[in-house]
Amino acid sequence: MILRALSNGGGRAAVGEAAAANAADGPRRSESVLSRQGRRALSVQRAVGWVLAPLWVPAVVVLMRWAFGWRLEGAAAVRREYRALWEAGEGPVLVCANHLTLVDSALVAWALGSPAWYLTHYAALPWNVPERRNFAESLPSRLLVYLMKCVPVTRGGDRAEIAAVLGRLSHLVARGETVLLFPEGGRSRSGRVDEENVTYGVGRLLGEVPACRVLCVYVRGEHQDGFSDLPVRGERFRARCTTLYPTSQWTGLRRARDASRQIIQALARLEQRHFDDRE
Repeated sequence: MILRALSNGGGRAAVGEAAAANAADGPRRSESVLSRQGRRALSVQRAVGWVLAPLWVPAVVVLMRWAFGWRLEGAAAVRREYRALWEAGEGPVLVCANHLTLVDSALVAWALGSPAWYLTHYAALPWNVPERRNFAESLPSRLLVYLMKCVPVTRGGDRAEIAAVLGRLSHLVARGETVLLFPEGGRSRSGRVDEENVTYGVGRLLGEVPACRVLCVYVRGEHQDGFSDLPVRGERFRARCTTLYPTSQWTGLRRARDASRQIIQALARLEQRHFDDRE
């Protein structure tokens, strides 16, 4: 249940659809959607998660490492680069990753930092955007999602609701919290980064927080041929990353598209390196 609470379902696609619809409305539309009450609610949610982090953050890693027997290679290099971004203090960080399983958010967070580091750098632990229907069936799952830095979204929901989610994400990133997004929107059906299937929520968010830096992270298991719900037991993952500073001559929707495409292309290059290293 803990890993499912961190799953993303189709949440990113919903955010991307709303971003494309709203991009022409000005660079701060989503921020204005978030009311004072909404900002207060996020602060309370963060505080509750932080107080209980010594319990749930290590528990997630223990579950992945010992219950499922997963191994993670390349994390040391990824963590060095991520920490360097934080220590530089040059602005907020947005993490963008490839998407093959329902637990990719947990895997990426594991690659980015250790439980001990997250407990002293809680803002660095990424917020996630799970599909609301993936956890709506029980109160315990809803509580876990609330606890574990998640902003749920309903895929296919009305435009105002999804715009409000984008506003929450922009608010969090602008205030130094890391947010994790998957530019492809959903799990890749081809098993490879799909450069033609990119949502524009990432670019929209970058337009609202122009000082934001992007860390592209690629994580893949050695037995992962296509998309799946869960990786196989005992899977060994390889993680790699690159830092990106998207720039564009365009404005509005064109700018959002341009930034999103730069990010998906960076992920595709990381994927190519992954397969080149296996040969």
